[in-house]
Amino acid sequence: MKDSVKTGFSFGLTSGIITTLGLMIGLHSGTHSRSAVMGGILTIAIADAFSDALGIHISEESRNAHGAKEVWESTLATFATKFIVALSFIGPVVLLPLATAMVVSILWGVSLLTALSIHLANQQRIPRWKVAMEHVLIAGVVVVLTHYVGKWIAESLH
Repeated sequence: MKDSVKTGFSFGLTSGIITTLGLMIGLHSGTHSRSAVMGGILTIAIADAFSDALGIHISEESRNAHGAKEVWESTLATFATKFIVALSFIGPVVLLPLATAMVVSILWGVSLLTALSIHLANQQRIPRWKVAMEHVLIAGVVVVLTHYVGKWIAESLH
């Protein structure tokens, strides 16, 4: 895989998992509303995928280390990956009871993140468990924090 595509793919995948899970968990904790959670996922898939793609685009341009073709490859890979990953969380929300969908979504996100982490660790020839634990721990912090922020907001409004 080309470095430019790898950059966009790894960024889009990680951001798609962390951002979507964080928003889903926060919205669920604060509203317990299927439509709010689905709206959040679609918002991430569209607005945040464009935002991240533009962020990668500008970041790559500012480095002045790659040509226009590579910059656009990173941009498009970021958008496509973030969009697809975010949308992949819709299925459980549509098909399962909402509380179950949150658990399934967390497991899905952790599985994707672990697979990426193992791949990266293998490429760098470093212990897989260290890389996977670091990345999953960060995802766990996001899930816990957004859960409590959602609950706090819901309680503050009542």
